[in-house]
Amino acid sequence: MRILILGGTAWLGGEVVRTALAAGHEVTCLARGESGPMPDGVHAVLADRGEDDALEGVRRQDWDLAVDLAWHPGQVRRAVRDLADRCRHYVFVSSGNVYADHSTPGADETADLLPPLEADALRSIHDYGPAKVASERYVLQGFGEDRSMLVRSGLIGGPGDESDRSGYWPMRFAHPATPDGAVLVPETEGRTCQLIDVRDLASWLVIGGLTGTSGAYDAVGETWSLADHLAEARKVAGHTGPLVTASDAWLVEHDVAEWMGAKSLPLWLLDPQWLAFTNRSGAKARAAGLIARPLAHTLADVLAWEEAQDIDRQRGAGLSAATERALLDEFRGGTPLA
Repeated sequence: MRILILGGTAWLGGEVVRTALAAGHEVTCLARGESGPMPDGVHAVLADRGEDDALEGVRRQDWDLAVDLAWHPGQVRRAVRDLADRCRHYVFVSSGNVYADHSTPGADETADLLPPLEADALRSIHDYGPAKVASERYVLQGFGEDRSMLVRSGLIGGPGDESDRSGYWPMRFAHPATPDGAVLVPETEGRTCQLIDVRDLASWLVIGGLTGTSGAYDAVGETWSLADHLAEARKVAGHTGPLVTASDAWLVEHDVAEWMGAKSLPLWLLDPQWLAFTNRSGAKARAAGLIARPLAHTLADVLAWEEAQDIDRQRGAGLSAATERALLDEFRGGTPLA
């Protein structure tokens, strides 16, 4: 089969490319090539999708499948315009951020969406959800529901996760910041976690697209309580030290951020309006063939990847060892941990 990947040089895109190549397909990547090198074995087309004629090098060919990973609605609009008559099926990687409400556990694809972004490009990260909504609409306008697959991804994890949301906890449990092995954790009561392995998602994008799977899907992993997710990460890492549980109020008072970013505890969600972001149904995607490997396998593999990196690097999420030591000392009344 002839597959066009619009992107393919960053994390998920690269995994899609490797999956398609491993299955013996002919793969072309159209990208600027700035997020990373083009994977070996692909036909590379360098182009800036911000330009109106970005798809000039591919729009006169016929494709069995196009996989689009764009953030900006204008890029999707132009791609749909140029490929609608030359491509059999179009897979758009969207996001769970398209939904207007994230407070209802078990919600599915019938939930209300945000208003679409009117601009062609994001002006800030706050435009991300509306931008994906607008992009989905362009795909449906050009390909219709029968020839398109809208994949609203939840939290993606696994080897190569430079956001550090999936790798922080197994890394920290394997490499505690203090001599006694203590690890600072948040309150977990009522919190959940869903993690889809990047390799499982990539496989489904290719297989689903080539078999003509159509419609909108929430691509999420199995729902775990946050407590059980942390326990699984701890087991994978072989951690036996103490857990130091800090209250929400204490963490906020000490400027620890939720979910991701500098000085954060990944996967911890405090805002009640977002607590169900990691507790969507996912039943429709599973019925359509999305298979998620066991969480322990993902966590073990991302730990191996973490340990092949510099674990003391500046992280996209989590606490540095020095910051965690300081917080633990403060939590225990200023008595250094022996």
